[in-house]
Amino acid sequence: MEDSKQNARAHERHKRTQEVFVLRWGHRPQRDVRLTTHVALTARALGASGFTLSDVTDQKIKETMEKVSRNWGGTFLFKMGTSWKHAVDSWKIKGGSVVHLTAYGENIQTSDVLKRIHALKKDVLVVVGSQKVPQDFFSIEVSDFNVSIGNQPHSECAALAIFLDRFFEGEELATVFEEARIRIIPQERGKRTNVED
Repeated sequence: MEDSKQNARAHERHKRTQEVFVLRWGHRPQRDVRLTTHVALTARALGASGFTLSDVTDQKIKETMEKVSRNWGGTFLFKMGTSWKHAVDSWKIKGGSVVHLTAYGENIQTSDVLKRIHALKKDVLVVVGSQKVPQDFFSIEVSDFNVSIGNQPHSECAALAIFLDRFFEGEELATVFEEARIRIIPQERGKRTNVED
């Protein structure tokens, strides 16, 4: 009973924070399906409210994310085909801030960049690249913040996971996804869900 109360409190705190959406740029349908799907799954599981696959459409990823949301619950907005520039401009017009995840940005651990992002109290669009991003992405016209998760080469999926976990201060890990058909029942060993085999 105490666990469910703690989960409910964590869920309420999570709902009061800034909303985060993820924009995936540079997806190559013949090459990046698996990784882009993992980026979208990470966004959903770690607290983002939605995901935009910019400039291209990939029906396979869309179907995967819709199936995950149907089975595992919650609401997660998935868009595709919108140009990255239009997505960024629309986000800024609505008053949101844009965070570009890049190994060349301000280090999330050694700078106060996360504190400054929170201080704005604006919803956040996190831009995650797939291939080498255009130089424009680093400019103030596009990104309000260029943030690095360390300053070494690494996976964009890992960078997004660490950013979201730091941004939500770990509270997203206790989120209860509403209307889930499948729920994992945590235990020390083995695998158990609410769905009988």
